[in-house]
Amino acid sequence: MSDTTLKLKRTGMPMPLVIVGSALLVLVCLFPFWWMGLSSIKTLRELYTIPPIWWPSLPTLDNYRTVLFESNIPRYFLNSVVISVGSTALALILAIFASYGFARFDFKGKPALQSFVLIGQLLPTAAIIVPLFITLRVLGLVNSYWGLILVYMIITLPLSVWMLTSYFRAIPVELEEAAIIDGASRIGVLFRITLPLSVPGLVSVLVYAFVTTWNEFIFALCFATDSSVKTLPIGLAEFSTEFNTDWGAVMAASMVMTLPIAILFLSMQRLFVGGMTAGATKG
Repeated sequence: MSDTTLKLKRTGMPMPLVIVGSALLVLVCLFPFWWMGLSSIKTLRELYTIPPIWWPSLPTLDNYRTVLFESNIPRYFLNSVVISVGSTALALILAIFASYGFARFDFKGKPALQSFVLIGQLLPTAAIIVPLFITLRVLGLVNSYWGLILVYMIITLPLSVWMLTSYFRAIPVELEEAAIIDGASRIGVLFRITLPLSVPGLVSVLVYAFVTTWNEFIFALCFATDSSVKTLPIGLAEFSTEFNTDWGAVMAASMVMTLPIAILFLSMQRLFVGGMTAGATKG
């Protein structure tokens, strides 16, 4: 008998009710994606039909042809990949060293510094967008990959540090002390002992940072006005004009944008859930 079944028996909740509730929850969560996929293969006439058509009479790939061959979406997709991967890698590297320091060392001003790190996560976008723009303009990084990479690293790093600190604290310090006694350096302990045991936590940070960067709109809108560095969220907005919105193309582009995130979640789901629960309940 599984642990989940035992917990349900203790709570007295009927199994059929749990199954029906879970099925309804899954349907509610999947319905927007199902509707988005159907809308992407509908004709313009079927998209505006009232009552709505639940299944297209003549499925078409014209919307995908428009998105992939008659727009800048392929270029924006490449830009999003470069910027998201770059900012995620940079945030993860910095978060590893900062989190390890907070988790394993005691130093003067540590509580204040930890609080200061989290304060950056609490600031609203409107409060930091102008200072960031001025900084990027002075550095000559407006309309550049590095400008957006640094901005996204800044907005994802505080929570990444907090998540990894909690996970590192959950790892028994005795394992590291034993390795140090055997002659390992502190860096060696980090890379040979701590990080291999922290894979779920690292995956959680990776997924959080990547998804945040991939979906971000406001900073990309303000700091990337050139088509050579625009990202996918900006590309979606370009299908809407003052007088019209090409909903078929919007839905097709949304499917293209959602695909990498879906692959990322499906491939790392087990590690991601494990990392989030461990980081939240330990430390």
